[in-house]
Amino acid sequence: MEVPSRVLAIGAHPDDIEFGCGATLARLGRAGAHVELAVLTDGSKGTWDATSDLTALVATRQDEQRAAARTLGAADVRFVGEVDGELAVDRGTIERVCALVRESRADVVLGHDPWKRYRLHPDHRRAGELVIEGIVAARDPHFFPGAGTPHRPTRLLLFEAQDVDHVEVVDDAAVDAKVAALLCHRSQWRSTMGIEEDGPDADAQRAAFAARVRAEITTAGGEAFKLITAL
Repeated sequence: MEVPSRVLAIGAHPDDIEFGCGATLARLGRAGAHVELAVLTDGSKGTWDATSDLTALVATRQDEQRAAARTLGAADVRFVGEVDGELAVDRGTIERVCALVRESRADVVLGHDPWKRYRLHPDHRRAGELVIEGIVAARDPHFFPGAGTPHRPTRLLLFEAQDVDHVEVVDDAAVDAKVAALLCHRSQWRSTMGIEEDGPDADAQRAAFAARVRAEITTAGGEAFKLITAL
């Protein structure tokens, strides 16, 4: 893909963007694109600890996401703040996503594939639906006229795709940035990445996680997407 002027990646939770398209964003940002991130939920269920202070967890996950965004070279990250696990495709949330698309003026938008079969987490499916409905609304002046000036992106890249038809080739530096950005999400090391932060095998577990990420990219030939251009 040629380097666009402006890019917007939208994820359901902190760390979803890094898993789905982190290396692509790092490559585009390094090549001169203005990259912005948006996270739809607060990440408040992202722990296995039943006694966790969820207000503190939300703040931690936002700090981790900001650090990850900097690692990828993103210019900004926005938090929509819906409750983790309770994301809804309703009028108010569609309007907020529409406003994000209009404000970003993005040429390329990246988000979850809402049509992936057997997807268990409802937030991922609904986040994909919200991105699509937000793009449709953003292009038309009669949708949400108070949510900014209409804007039509030229490309939508869906990560976690059911039907892959586009692969973004990324170099080692971009993959390294993806791994580093993922590791910024320390609150997710144990539950998502299989890393016991204070355990005796933490270094080996981090290395194994990084190797898995790199192997996935090598197997696919890059980061894999469903590309939609009829926007």
